[in-house]
Amino acid sequence: MEIKNITVTEISGVVTVCSEKGRTDRMDNRKSYGLSLCVDGQITYIQNGKEYISDNGCAVILPKGGTYFIKRDKSGTFPVINFDCLELLCDTITVIPIQNAEELIADYERMKKLLCFDGNRAQMFSIFYGMLHKLCSDDIPHELRGAMRLIRDDCSDASLTNARLAYECNISEVYFRKLFTKHFGTSPKQFIIDLRIQRAKQMLAEGALSVSIISEKCGFSNPYHFCRLFKQRVGITPSEYRKANLIYEI
Repeated sequence: MEIKNITVTEISGVVTVCSEKGRTDRMDNRKSYGLSLCVDGQITYIQNGKEYISDNGCAVILPKGGTYFIKRDKSGTFPVINFDCLELLCDTITVIPIQNAEELIADYERMKKLLCFDGNRAQMFSIFYGMLHKLCSDDIPHELRGAMRLIRDDCSDASLTNARLAYECNISEVYFRKLFTKHFGTSPKQFIIDLRIQRAKQMLAEGALSVSIISEKCGFSNPYHFCRLFKQRVGITPSEYRKANLIYEI
């Protein structure tokens, strides 16, 4: 179900979650869907053994009825809008990359004020529908949206080949590769590698995992392959990057 096409029936909460680094909590049978944003900090959601990172570069849809763990990686502030809809939206956590975090957070603040002061219900729904449309990346050709959903869900998945992505889009592999490259300015393979490198840089800066484990978690075939690609794109080795960018907690 495309998120912009859902019929919202209720907005049950507009809350700000202040996350403290180091805590891990469990959510059992979530009572409603949730749209989670990030002002600062970082959370990792873990569902069915799969990790979903939430920071200010993405929005997260939390599934109604879902059970998952919430690991606080960095202290921060996370606006959450709890809602219900007529349709089955999702049954697993969905991460949506965004470039307009400030705009979405401003919309959230407007909704929060309306809720606090018994504001116009129709206006609050209108703002929320606007937020959902902003999440849809309408500039992406509709033929590519199936592939982008797979990539957004888990860019480390080794099965994200051109053949699988083209199949998800119901177009030929040749046409998929041509359309993707025209729209994004790079091939599907290079696009996915760039996302994996970005995730690896984040994990290296945190300092908790070895280069070998980071390589595996980010979807590279082996540490040597990871280190070679990382140096090609970043200009230094993963170890050198970690040394220069390690985050120290005060």
